[in-house]
Formats: sequence, C-alpha cells, structure tokens
Amino acid sequence: MNKVMNKAAATAANETTVLEAIKAGMSDAMDADPEVILMGEDVGLAGGIFRTSTGLHQRFGSRRVIDTPLDEKGIVAHAVGMAMYGLKPIVEIQFSGFIHDAFEHIMFCAARYRWASGGQYSCPMVIRVPSFGGIKGGFWHSQSVEAYFVHHGGVKMLCPSTPEDAYRMMLAAVQDPDPVLLIEPVPLYRSLSASFERDGKPAEIGKARIVRPGNDVTIITYGPVLYEAIKAADELALTTGIETEVIDLRSLIPYDIETILKSVKRTGRVIIVHEAPLSMGLGAEFATVVQEKAFGYLHAPVQRVAAPDVPYHFSIGDDYYRPNAGLIQLAIERIMSFEF
Repeated sequence: MNKVMNKAAATAANETTVLEAIKAGMSDAMDADPEVILMGEDVGLAGGIFRTSTGLHQRFGSRRVIDTPLDEKGIVAHAVGMAMYGLKPIVEIQFSGFIHDAFEHIMFCAARYRWASGGQYSCPMVIRVPSFGGIKGGFWHSQSVEAYFVHHGGVKMLCPSTPEDAYRMMLAAVQDPDPVLLIEPVPLYRSLSASFERDGKPAEIGKARIVRPGNDVTIITYGPVLYEAIKAADELALTTGIETEVIDLRSLIPYDIETILKSVKRTGRVIIVHEAPLSMGLGAEFATVVQEKAFGYLHAPVQRVAAPDVPYHFSIGDDYYRPNAGLIQLAIERIMSFEF
C-alpha cells in the first residue's frame, strides 16, 4: 500500500503545469541556441505577470531576458529588427487584449519581409499571446484575438491545450523561420498538469489531435473550451449513447484539414466550438471548408457554438459569455435530431 502511495506521490511531483511547460520550452530553446532571447514587460526581474519566466533572468542574464517599457508596438518593432539580423526573439504580450497596438508591425512587417525580400530576409520570432476568459479579467484581459491574424498570410498560429503541447509548441515556434503567434490558454496555466518527457523535441506544426474518438458527431475546437467539449461528449455518451469525436486543432495556421475531413466523412455531423465571438470567426472558415469538401457526407448543417457578438464584459460574466458543456450538449442533441 505504501509503495503504491509513494509511486502516486512521485508521479504527481513530476507533473508539469501548462505555465511551467511554457517556461521549460523557453529555457530549453535558450539553452540550445544563444541567439534566442526573451523580451517583454516585466519578463525579467519579475518573471512575467503570470510568472512564466521566473528564474530565466537570473540564469541567462539581462542581455537575453530583457525588460521593456509598456509599449507593445515598440516591443514588436524592436523584435522584428532583431529577427532580421539573426536573433530569435520571444516576445511576450502580457494579455491578448493589448496586442492591437502591435498589429502593424506583426502583419505588415514581420509577416511580409520574407515574401517582400524574395527570401533574402526572414523574421523568425515568437509572439506569446496569453488569451481567453475564465480568469475574471473583464474587458482587457479576456480576449480571443485569433481571427484578427488569419487574413494576411505570413504568420503561423499555435494554441496548446496540454502541458506537453505548450512545451513542444514553444520549441517548434522558436525553430520556425516565420513569425509564430503562440495563443496561450491562461485559464489552463495552473489548473492543468501532466507528465511528459522534456526531451527537446518540437511539435509538428499543422497537425490536429483526436482526443476523444466517436462515430456520431465531430466537434472541432481548440484552447480551454476543449475540456468543455470533452465533458459534454462524455456526459451524453453515458445518458444517450451518442458518441462524439472531439478534435483538438492545436495548430490554427496552418490547420489540419485532412484530420477534419476524415472525421467528418465518418460521422456526417460537425459542430465547431470556439471562445471567440461567433460571427466571422475561425468557425466560419472551418464550416465553409467542410461544406466545400465534404458536403455529400453531411447528414445535417454544420453547427457553431461560440461567444456572443459583443465585447467581453463584467456584466455578462465568464459563465455566460464562454461556451460551456451545457451549450455544447444542446448543439449535439440538435444536430443528432436533424436529417436532410
């Protein structure tokens, strides 16, 4: 009995949170390549507003872990110049709601220089974007900004939902020759932990993962609401026997259309869940591609479950703004009752 308890305690002690996994990814990337630097507001001495970089300033020094002024536009502009001349900056934007000031330098500079120069220059940089609600952050600290960056080309976008993905996606983002936005799931920073091998292997960009197999309905999602989708699927399987397949996209640009279509052609029913507002979001893109490439396999119109088309607001509250398991269950039941 004591041996079992000791083993369980050792396993728990070896588990890593999403926050710690992000820090481990940055640390291993900086160990492997002296050109990798970290910069942002309070990332150095304070260890970042969420403490994702605690200890890195002491370990790598102030020339590689750089505290900056409160100026997102200036931070990204400096990082672009550094990247063009051989460095590999990791930039922290404290909250996704603050990224708008840096939009010009991300999309019209970093994203375009390799194309505009005919490949003479590249802009290898990581832009960390702590995102999503669920932390009682209200207006400025609960945003989902993914859709802002998908129309211009030239960037990649990753969104981890597990500690291992957070670690490996950080490594992949640092090694990529193009700018990569890492959409970090703030609600999962400390609430989710798991064990994985810290072996320096990067994630494969552009690959989704089936986290729950099923044959009746396909749910396509990413970020913290993944766990609401799994909860809804598990509960309905117990009460109704409906088996829902849940796909964690993981990579938003590029996204894994092959995994999506393979699942859709088997289930014939699709629900897309994201925390960003409903209209003009990534869900609309995925729905369109499914209907263009797999319309003949569909048994019902594609459904979307998302946030309302209003700003995130204290008066609405996290529980009413963000998609939850109850709303997802209703969507599953609705789509199962429909037949062309």
